[in-house]
Amino acid sequence: MRDTAGFAGNHVVMHPSPPPVRMEPFKVACSSCNLRELCLPVGMSEDQMERLEAIVATRRAVARGEPLFRSGDAFTSLYAVRTGFFKTCLSSEDGRDQVTGFQMAGELLGLDGIGTDRHTCDALALEDSSVCVIPYHQLEDLSRELSDLQRHFHKIMSREIVRDHGVMLLLGSMRAEERLAAFMLNLTQRLRTRGFSASSLVLRMTREEIGSYLGLKLETVSRAFSKFQEDGVLEVKQRQIRVLDADALQKLVNGTAC
Repeated sequence: MRDTAGFAGNHVVMHPSPPPVRMEPFKVACSSCNLRELCLPVGMSEDQMERLEAIVATRRAVARGEPLFRSGDAFTSLYAVRTGFFKTCLSSEDGRDQVTGFQMAGELLGLDGIGTDRHTCDALALEDSSVCVIPYHQLEDLSRELSDLQRHFHKIMSREIVRDHGVMLLLGSMRAEERLAAFMLNLTQRLRTRGFSASSLVLRMTREEIGSYLGLKLETVSRAFSKFQEDGVLEVKQRQIRVLDADALQKLVNGTAC
């Protein structure tokens, strides 16, 4: 979700192989998955869908705190988040982690590995999660035959580029409260798209992780949450958040708040 060149350059950190994870037969077909509209192109024929389902043959379970992949791992597959929540991060030379994004159900992980055939970031589960494993070379071969699939894949990559630009704008020009407001609006909009409440949510990430992503110190994030609560914009109970005034958040992002 963020342009990572400024954080690690060409430095590749090699890690031991992640612990074995459970690989299961994929029991729910793509055609009947409730995330189909988020993951797959519309208008595919039954035969085309069957060919795609043959590729997405396994589901991988990732326990909370465990890696889906690490920076330096060989790139072989893309991963569609089926359940749960992930963060992507980079390790700087001084050992600090820089969070570059948060991914939820219906979003893809692993696009970072396409260019170099190795992953350039870590992807860690923020809660017990599962992903659909999509072998990249098989997807590439099939997308050459199915124009709808190829266009959809290009749209996904374009969306990631646009998201990167949005984050750079956020970090380069917004005050702390504006950054947090933009983050909350983005999070609630993505939840709404998945059929969840856009006004009541549980944060899967810590305030420290939010701060790392937004380029803010932990204390600054905590103060901003407290300010939003005092102003009646959010109701904050640890990780439980209720949005009381979405318009006020939007005004902050637009720069029109008093």
